[in-house]
Amino acid sequence: MSKLFIAGEVFHGAGSLSELKGIKGTKAFIVIGGGSMKRNGTLDKTISYLKEAGIESTVFDGVEEDPSSATCFKGAEAMRAFEPDWVIGLGGCSAIDAAKTMWIFYEYPDADFDELTKPFSVPTLRKKAKFIAIPSTSGTGTETTGLAVITDREKGVKYPIVSYELTPDIAIVDGEICASMPAHVTSNTGLDALTHCVEAFVSNIDDNYADVLSKGGLEIVFDNLEEAVRNPDNIKARQKMHDASFMAGLAFNNAWLGIVHSLSHQVGALYGIPHGCSNAIFLPNVIRYNESATEKYPALAKVIGGNSAEDLALSIEDLRTKVGNISSIKEFGVSKEDWDKNLDYIAKNALADPCTGFNPRVPTLEELKAIYNACYEGLVYTEA
Repeated sequence: MSKLFIAGEVFHGAGSLSELKGIKGTKAFIVIGGGSMKRNGTLDKTISYLKEAGIESTVFDGVEEDPSSATCFKGAEAMRAFEPDWVIGLGGCSAIDAAKTMWIFYEYPDADFDELTKPFSVPTLRKKAKFIAIPSTSGTGTETTGLAVITDREKGVKYPIVSYELTPDIAIVDGEICASMPAHVTSNTGLDALTHCVEAFVSNIDDNYADVLSKGGLEIVFDNLEEAVRNPDNIKARQKMHDASFMAGLAFNNAWLGIVHSLSHQVGALYGIPHGCSNAIFLPNVIRYNESATEKYPALAKVIGGNSAEDLALSIEDLRTKVGNISSIKEFGVSKEDWDKNLDYIAKNALADPCTGFNPRVPTLEELKAIYNACYEGLVYTEA
């Protein structure tokens, strides 16, 4: 027997932000990032809709990209002072992931961060508040997942906090909110959604629901990402990408991810490479690495007109180029000297990452280093 994990209520479609007018409560703590939600008017709309619902709100802003544990502790302290019964993550994945983590420390002030990084270690939530996720980017699917990725700046490590307790109670998937998203963010986040589709489909957890969602999400991304990047005001394409991101998030919330994410978490924490950008660098070579351990890649390739794992890898590389993304780590400006110095460290962290346990092929440290080196140079991975 299996259980399907999904956000409690899902409102989707252009203009669905207005559904906030119907929620019941007294106080909402809104977490945002660097200011885009203020500039495009979404924050004002959110506060106005909450006011119509009779809900007082306050805003915690300034969540950085790749949110730090320190920011989460600060937000949780403000949350405890305000005592909300709703926590709202509004904006990109960083704002939503930070809000999820603040929520944990709001309900459990004495929780140990290191313990929370162990899979499924979050204690029972909703004793004080429920959670609403309103994404402004179309990539992580965090609005329907039990996942928050938080960076320990001192260690230079990204930690996925994994627990179904973190799955939002309400998700609002409104493509209008994405209209101001810059082209490079649209590209990066769209490639992140694509990676979720592929990794969930070939995960070592066999799930029919995840498979169908992965195929559907993959097709939508290939049909709409380039248009969303080139014509940002095309709300139809924006909404389709937003839906694809949610579908991909729902898929991996039930089947989980693999070593593309394990590899990406480390270079994101150490070098600041955007997550979707690094995912798109690693994904084709991870497909080549995993091909011997799973027969599922051809089924995904057929969705976009191919027949083999290599067809899928090449199509992803082609899309990556079309939407203006780089094809190697060194193109991000990481020197060979610095790369060689840190290779053992990031490979060991990748091997220990929770996502590694769901990969269809069990990697060794040396194999991860080989994939890393091929992707640093932008070369095709081949078995030694």
